[in-house]
Amino acid sequence: MRIAITGAGGLIGSALQTNLAYDGHEVIRVGRYNAAHPPDVRWSVPHAQLNPSPLEDLDAVVHLAGEPIVGKWTHAKKQAIRDSRVDGTRLLAATLAGLHRKPKVLISASAIGFYGHRGDEVLDEKSEIGKGFLPGVSSEWEAATQPAADAGIRVVHPRLGVVLAKSGGALKQMLPIFKLGLGGPLGSGSHWMSWISLDDTVAAILHLIENVSVSGPVNLVAREPVTNREFTRLLASRLHRPAFFPAPRFAVHLAFGELADEALFASQRIKPGVLEQSGYNFIHSALEAALRDELK
Repeated sequence: MRIAITGAGGLIGSALQTNLAYDGHEVIRVGRYNAAHPPDVRWSVPHAQLNPSPLEDLDAVVHLAGEPIVGKWTHAKKQAIRDSRVDGTRLLAATLAGLHRKPKVLISASAIGFYGHRGDEVLDEKSEIGKGFLPGVSSEWEAATQPAADAGIRVVHPRLGVVLAKSGGALKQMLPIFKLGLGGPLGSGSHWMSWISLDDTVAAILHLIENVSVSGPVNLVAREPVTNREFTRLLASRLHRPAFFPAPRFAVHLAFGELADEALFASQRIKPGVLEQSGYNFIHSALEAALRDELK
């Protein structure tokens, strides 16, 4: 297949393009200008520029690009988070809709931030949107694909959970602290974490490309969400370190501000309903096995 990827240099995009190339597929990388790693197709979201010609006759497009949410949420940072997702998706969807030979499917990333902070409530793809900045951005992000859907392209929104990989994301940031024996739960640790291994993230995206019966939102999370306290215990155990140092909520909030409330302490107990119903077989269903394989 010929598959285009935006965000190919990120954690998921890098693993996905490696997997696709290994299986013999042609990968077309769409991105901003980078002298060290030039993309195959250049685009500029702020200037609404994307050359459609190289995107003709694709089998699929996987859209992963977006400003990282990590960092202090200043007004400018929040605007960049929103614009990179909503404006970038709208530009891509409109460009694909105007092609003569359109791709069969657009896999356009979203996030479990759609659901907001929900306590112990069990959530699936039919659950209502939450309240706050991230739910609002996620809703606009998904809606921005409408031009592609109107043009007859199958659109899938993988709502990504916490992707576990020692090479990037949340786990990479945690490892140095936990290896020093200074790790611990965030606050009480009672909030739920919906995680997924990097292996399952890539395999699930490939599954969604190939499974023509699936469209709309799909929760990309493992079968068994865990509390932050349990995650801390299993990670520390795997590293043979103690985990006696909880991070007080006030200190985390002082360091991260609004990000702490909307992401770090958000309780999201999410089930992969659509993914399971579509016949996907998980590589890692349990967190302990996922951490063992990732950290071995």
